[in-house]
Amino acid sequence: MKIGMLVLRLVVGLLFFGHGMQKLAGWFGGGGIEGTAQGFEGMGLKPGRDNAVAAGLSEAGGGALLAAGLATPLAATMITGAMGSAVFHVHKANGPWVTKGGWEYNAVLTAAALAVAAEGPGDLSLDHALGTERSGAGVALAALGAGLAGSAGVAARARALA
Repeated sequence: MKIGMLVLRLVVGLLFFGHGMQKLAGWFGGGGIEGTAQGFEGMGLKPGRDNAVAAGLSEAGGGALLAAGLATPLAATMITGAMGSAVFHVHKANGPWVTKGGWEYNAVLTAAALAVAAEGPGDLSLDHALGTERSGAGVALAALGAGLAGSAGVAARARALA
């Protein structure tokens, strides 16, 4: 299980890091803050720049933390919040299947982050090395609740500014 959890954390975490850096710095063909801000404004997420920075930091920061196995509950919270917002603002109306632009991929990534929070990041993690590992069903549920609360806050702000 040591290697399995490491592989899961690295793959999901590094992909999230890259996705966040697309928003923040334009890496990997992303739009950077300005391009992402324009896209967010078009979806009604105003102010676009604030939301672009928040989404980019949640994805890049949450991904980096998950990959390192550091502050794992916070990583799961950040990833859950980012994916909750993506589902609500982009994918919800399309149903579950990714082939139709749906939310299944977001759900899988969220489940992976929450599974790491529930089971712990493993022996090959900074949380383990530092003695700061916290895990369990309660930790995962708290990360889920906090992430969705953050996502709901983004949605409420967007409605208020519409």
